Amino acid sequence: MSKDLDMINRDPNNLNDHVKVLFEEILGEPDGAHSIDCVWSCAYKCFECFKGCCYKFLTVLCGIPLAICWGCEFAYITFWHVWYVTPCMRAYMINCGCLQKFYGTCLQCYLQPLCEALSFFFSNIKVTNMSG
Repeated sequence: MSKDLDMINRDPNNLNDHVKVLFEEILGEPDGAHSIDCVWSCAYKCFECFKGCCYKFLTVLCGIPLAICWGCEFAYITFWHVWYVTPCMRAYMINCGCLQKFYGTCLQCYLQPLCEALSFFFSNIKVTNMSG
């Protein structure tokens, strides 16, 4: 049950590809509108530093409590499905099977003979085309 925690690739299923934020994806100066090189370089360093520091601060502050909350949430979802949703769905499918048999039997007993009788009645009709 114990699985080794991958400390290098922490998103092996690419759950959060949409939040991979790089400096180049946020800020970009088009040709003809370039700041001084030292400003651009400093902006890059500040962006990376503050993004990293703020993220680490927020994870230290909120990461463990949120992990506890999400663990409880998914435990509740699993419990609800194991002990309520799946048994309800199974009972529903069993009852639908019975209803399907009942409905099929009713069709075979009542509607099929009626359709057969009507087909015999209408099978004796002959259409003659008289062109004239």
